[in-house]
Parts: sequence; structure tokens; C-alpha cells
Amino acid sequence: MDHEQQKHHRASDIRIDLLLIASMIPENSRVLDVGCGNGELLEYLRREKKVDGRGIELSPEGVNESVSKGLSVIQGNAEEEISHFPDDSFDYVILSQTLQAMTRPDKILKQLLRVSKRAIVSFPNFANWRVRLHLTIRGRMPVTKSLDYPWYSTPNIHFCTIRDFVDLCDELNIKIENGMAVNSSGGKMFINSLALSNIFATQGLYVITRS
Repeated sequence: MDHEQQKHHRASDIRIDLLLIASMIPENSRVLDVGCGNGELLEYLRREKKVDGRGIELSPEGVNESVSKGLSVIQGNAEEEISHFPDDSFDYVILSQTLQAMTRPDKILKQLLRVSKRAIVSFPNFANWRVRLHLTIRGRMPVTKSLDYPWYSTPNIHFCTIRDFVDLCDELNIKIENGMAVNSSGGKMFINSLALSNIFATQGLYVITRS
């Protein structure tokens, strides 16, 4: 297997949306992955970008799998654990598909930008047209690829839209440095309009900084 084949094989080991996040992080960065799951993104970043990575994960199973990969991951509630990190501890903090599970999304965004220079945040877009259509026709909470729990057992407690997130950043005086619409396969959608992103994107992916 040649170098390019090896590189493609390694990239295929993680989700496409996580590759988008990884592409935004420079080599040798200090990174904290909040809600890191089984550590697949941290492992990729350590291998491909030589980052100094840390993680926080609520699930004991996710922590055990991460630690088995040699990753530095602590078990606990992210909203509590992140407060233990000093200011400017990291270059990047990642919050991937976890914002909607936070008790106070506004407070966690402030904490992300307290401990890091930049934060990369992704979340399912509840304003996607398929979700809207499902609610209109069936009158029931939808179960989709990005919202894959029934309403009674979902860990998602704050469903938000891309427009909601943009408005929240404006309210909190947070600067959006980069943003993109993501499709159901995890790939980037080339849409520059907020209104169209809010309708057609399955996920929102944003890089935010302090204003």
C-alpha cells in the first residue's frame, strides 16, 4: 500500500464530518475534545496532526475505549469538568454534536472560549426541511440520521437551528470566524446563505472566537 492509499485508508476510519473538523486544526495544536465519545477524532488528530489532545466524556464506555487507545480522557459531566481547566489552556476546543445535550448551551460556549482561543462547534439542525416536513405531515417528533433517538429517550434537551446558533453567538458577543452547512453524509454544502443553510443543512459547523 503506497503513501496515498495509506492516507485514504486512515481518513476513512472516521466520519466525514469529523474529517471536516480535523481539517481546521493546525499541526501541534493543544486540543480539548468535549464529549469525545470513543476518541476517534482525538486519535486521528494525534496521529495525523501530532496534536497534544485531551478529552472529556460522560459515557464510561466511551472513556474506557478512548483510554484503551492511549488517549488522555477523563470521565464526567462536561459542563462541570471544563470549569477545572485554566484560562487559555488550549488552542482549540471541539464540541461535536454535543451542544444540544448541554443544560445551558450559552454557558458552555462561554466556557469553551475561556479555556481556548477558538472553538469548533457542530450540532444537528432542527430546521432542516426533512424535519419540518415530518412534523407537518406526521405531527410527531422526527427520528433522523442526525436526530436518531425517539423523543422519550433522547439525550438532546435543547433542539436548535443554525439561525438559533448564529443569533446566540451575536447575543453573547461571540465572533463567528468560519461556518458551513453540512449535509446528511457529513460533507460540506456549498451554500453561502444563512436562510438556505437553515433549510437544507443537516448540521451546522462553526469556528467561533472571542470578539
